[in-house]
Amino acid sequence: MRLRYDWRGERMFQPEYEAMGRAELEALQLERLNGLLVRVYENVPTYRAKFDEAGLTPHVTSLADLAEFPFTVKDDLRAAYPYKMFAVPLRDIVRVHSSSGTTGQITVVGYTAGDIDRWADMMARTLACAGATPDDVVQVTYGYGLFTGGLGAHYGSERLGCTTIPISGGNTKRQVQVLKDFGATILACTPSYAVLIAETAAEMGIDPRSLPLKAGVFGAEPWSENMRKQIEQMLDITAIDIYGLSEVLGPGVASECSCQCGLHVNEDHFIIEIVDPQTLRPVPEGERGEVVFTTLTKEGIPVVRYRTRDISRIVPGECACGRTFRRMERVTGRTDDMLIIRGVNVFPSQIEQVLAGIPGVAPHYQVVLTKRGSMDHVEVHVEVGADVVFDEIKTLEALRRRVGGEIASALAVNIDVKLVEPKSIQRSEGKAKRVLDLREEGSA
Repeated sequence: MRLRYDWRGERMFQPEYEAMGRAELEALQLERLNGLLVRVYENVPTYRAKFDEAGLTPHVTSLADLAEFPFTVKDDLRAAYPYKMFAVPLRDIVRVHSSSGTTGQITVVGYTAGDIDRWADMMARTLACAGATPDDVVQVTYGYGLFTGGLGAHYGSERLGCTTIPISGGNTKRQVQVLKDFGATILACTPSYAVLIAETAAEMGIDPRSLPLKAGVFGAEPWSENMRKQIEQMLDITAIDIYGLSEVLGPGVASECSCQCGLHVNEDHFIIEIVDPQTLRPVPEGERGEVVFTTLTKEGIPVVRYRTRDISRIVPGECACGRTFRRMERVTGRTDDMLIIRGVNVFPSQIEQVLAGIPGVAPHYQVVLTKRGSMDHVEVHVEVGADVVFDEIKTLEALRRRVGGEIASALAVNIDVKLVEPKSIQRSEGKAKRVLDLREEGSA
């Protein structure tokens, strides 16, 4: 598949959609939305019951009418386990994926052949956003299996015509060797794993910046702008953020382009809303809130107004790349990851943003929650950099005070800081575990 160009010269996989005029795009969305509402009402008992209870017919005359429809939440999918939310017979499902199930019953999602085809197109768009062409070699280190990341990136890479290395996760030294020997130019993984790859390369005596990589497509966890700068400096690449979740599709829902100023939502396939997490009403464009998605073209398990729990906002204005899809800001956290510390709402990614700008600390941290008597206690464990002498008490105390001071200044709340030795915080080959909750263990 050859890349095509819109009139501004930006590489796009499907410019006829990605650069579509706004009026034409919204007309397409409205047509597809009405088709979706009829489909779920006729084929999914959960939606038929929800619509009937709300007194709604499966038809809208404008996109604004969508705000009157009920939300879908993860518990709806859990209650329908495994196949009761499917909108087509099981014989039409060619693949099943699921969430990790780390917070309860896993959620199951099914794909028709058409879903797989459209998913490949959306991931091809994502890779093109990162500057990939059929001349590139894509190393996919997202996990393969029930997790949607690996196969989603894989099919998109093949659809774009790239050489694809399906290495999956694990064995980081081998990852580095393959990057070097196979000439990989695009890396697909979580941002925290990109840092580990760079560190491992250095430990192997390989300059991470000498690897043939030119870009990375990083997602599956919130990460800060400062962490992006660190990854770009460590690997000498362009790092773009990608977004997706299994309940909506998987990776490919939205992606940054080379402008790095918001993630273009594939609006020909999805409607994005930002709602107030408390009132559940749409917020004015540009304000932060919870991201809600409606799938317009998904056949296997379409969702109407799915509450993602992710916090973001719509970036106002047009992007210089020429794509007309609206952009969402990088996710800053999740409503269920938010910590309330002495009345202040804090997301782990905010702490990461502060730490990434402080010399002498590594980009590895963990927020540890414990109990002190009847009170919750929060402490941030931060690794010192490899160039800091860990047994120099004065140096460490000055660094600890600086870290604590900058966190307090940025977040408007004091949090205890503990500096720990290099490599003492467990590394992850997938999503980094940023919050360690020990309160139920009665730790002090």
